[in-house]
Amino acid sequence: MNDDLRMNWSVRSIAAIFLGNVLYALAVKVFLLPANLVSGGATGIALAANHLTGVSVSGFLFLVNMSMLILGLIVLGKAFVATTLASTFLIPAALEVFDRLLGDFVLTDDILLCTLFAGLGVGVSLGIVIRTGASTGGMDIPPLILYKCFRVPVSVSLYAFDVCILLLQAPFQEAENILYGIVFVLLSAIALDKTMMIGTTQTEVKIMSGKSEEIREAILKQLDRGVTLLNAEGGYLHDKSQMIFSVISNRELFKLEKIVHGIDPASFMVVTRVSEVKGRGFSMDKRAL
Repeated sequence: MNDDLRMNWSVRSIAAIFLGNVLYALAVKVFLLPANLVSGGATGIALAANHLTGVSVSGFLFLVNMSMLILGLIVLGKAFVATTLASTFLIPAALEVFDRLLGDFVLTDDILLCTLFAGLGVGVSLGIVIRTGASTGGMDIPPLILYKCFRVPVSVSLYAFDVCILLLQAPFQEAENILYGIVFVLLSAIALDKTMMIGTTQTEVKIMSGKSEEIREAILKQLDRGVTLLNAEGGYLHDKSQMIFSVISNRELFKLEKIVHGIDPASFMVVTRVSEVKGRGFSMDKRAL
C-alpha cells in the first residue's frame, strides 16, 4: 500500500469515527434523554447517576469512559487504548455541545417514536465506529478483560452487564419505561448488526448442469467473475459432473440466473447469501492476467 492510499484510508477512518460518535451523542440528546428511556452500557450508568445525584449525563459519561480506558490500558495494553481514545472524548464532548446548543428542545413527546429512533440512531452510529476497527470504549471494555483473563465469552458478559445496568435504573423508572428500554436495547443491537453488514454481503451460487463449460465461459466473459469447478457425483444415478461455484454481488444474481437458464433451462442452482467475502475481486483488486 502506497502512502497516498494509507493517508486516504486514515482520513476516511477518522471521519467515520467522528461522524459515528457525533450521531451517537445526537441520538442520546434528541431521543433517549427526552423520553427518559433506560439504556445499557456506559450511557445507562450515566443516566442512573443523573437521576440519583443530578450530575450531568455528559460529565458522568466522561468519568466512566476514562475509568474504563485506564482499566483497559492496564489489562489490555496500549494498542487497544489507541482505538478507544477517540470515543472516550468525542461522545461526552459532542453530548455537552448538543446539550448547550439544543437546551430543552424536544423533537417529539411520543415515547414509541423516541424508542425507535433512539435504537436506530445508537445502533447505526456504533456500527459506523466499529466498522473502522475502532472501539467505542466504555462498558465494552470489562467483557474484553473477562475474556482475556477468564475466557468468559464476550457476548455473555456484555449482555449480563447490560441487564445489571437496566436493573440499576429500575427503581426510579416506571415499568412502561423499562419495557421501552428493553425494546431500545434490542433495536440498537439489530441496527448495529445490520450496519456492520452493509456493503459486505455477497451471493454465493452453486450450479449443477450438463453444460458446465458453457456456463463457466459465460460467467467469466459476461459477469467478469471468477468460478471454481468442483467434481461432483449424483447421489442416485452416480453420474459424474462438474459443479460451478462462484461468488457474485447481490445485484448480479438476476443477470446470472438469466445467463444460466438461457444456456441450460434444466440446470440446478443453489443460491446462498454470505455475510462477508475476502479475496481478489472483493476485498482486493483483481489481478490482470
